Amino acid sequence: MISEKSFDKELTMVLVCPKFEESKDIVGQIPTFDEEEKLIARGYRLIAGVDEVGRGPLAGPVVAAAVILPWGEQPSWLSRVRDSKQLTPSQRESIFDRITESGVAYGLGVVSHEVIDKRGIAPATRLAMRYAIEQLSACPDYLLIDFMRLPAVCIPQKSVVDGDSLCLSIAAASIVAKVSRDLLMVELDGQYPGYGLAQHKGYGTPEHLEALQRLGPCPIHRKTFMPVKERLL
Repeated sequence: MISEKSFDKELTMVLVCPKFEESKDIVGQIPTFDEEEKLIARGYRLIAGVDEVGRGPLAGPVVAAAVILPWGEQPSWLSRVRDSKQLTPSQRESIFDRITESGVAYGLGVVSHEVIDKRGIAPATRLAMRYAIEQLSACPDYLLIDFMRLPAVCIPQKSVVDGDSLCLSIAAASIVAKVSRDLLMVELDGQYPGYGLAQHKGYGTPEHLEALQRLGPCPIHRKTFMPVKERLL
C-alpha cells in the first residue's frame, strides 16, 4: 500500500512547451492562467496550485496534490485540464499521465483515516496539503490554494474560492489528487472486500451504506463520521 504522507517521485520543471490548443471533447468551465500570470508579472516563477480530494468520504485517507505548471508557451494538453469533478475517469487518467510524465513538478500528500479521526478533517486536510508541497522537487515561491489557507506554511499564498474551477494550476492539482486517491481506494478494496470501495471510493453512496449496515465498519472507516459512528455505539 502507498504510505501516508507522500508518493516519492522524481520531479522536474519544463518552461517551454508546444502551444496551447483548445480542447473539443471536454466540457465544463475552463480554468484560466490569469492568477498565475498576475504573479509572474510580479516576479514569481515557481507557482504551485494546491488542492485536495477526500474530505467527505466515510472511509480512506484525504489526499492533496501540489502542481507547478510550465509558463511561457503552454503545452497543448493544458487545454484539457478542468476541475476533476467535471471529467470522466478516463479523461482524468489521461490528463494525469500528462501532468506527471511531461516534466511538470508535482507532489502528493496522504493523511490517513486515523489522523482524520484524531485531529478532524480540516486540520488533516491542511496537513495533507503541507506534505504535498514538501514533496515538490523545487520549492515554490507562491501558492494558489483551493479555498483553504495554510498558516503553518511560510510561503506567500492566496486562497481561491472555487479555485479548482477557475485556476489552471489548482485544477491540475485536483486531477492529480483525485486520480491518486482513486488508485489508493482500488488498492484498499482488495484488502477490505465487500464494501465496494473500488466503485464508490469511500463516499456515502446507497451501496456503501448498505454494506456498512450489513458488515459493520472496517479498519479504514472514519470512526468520527456519521453513520460510521452510529454503528460503533
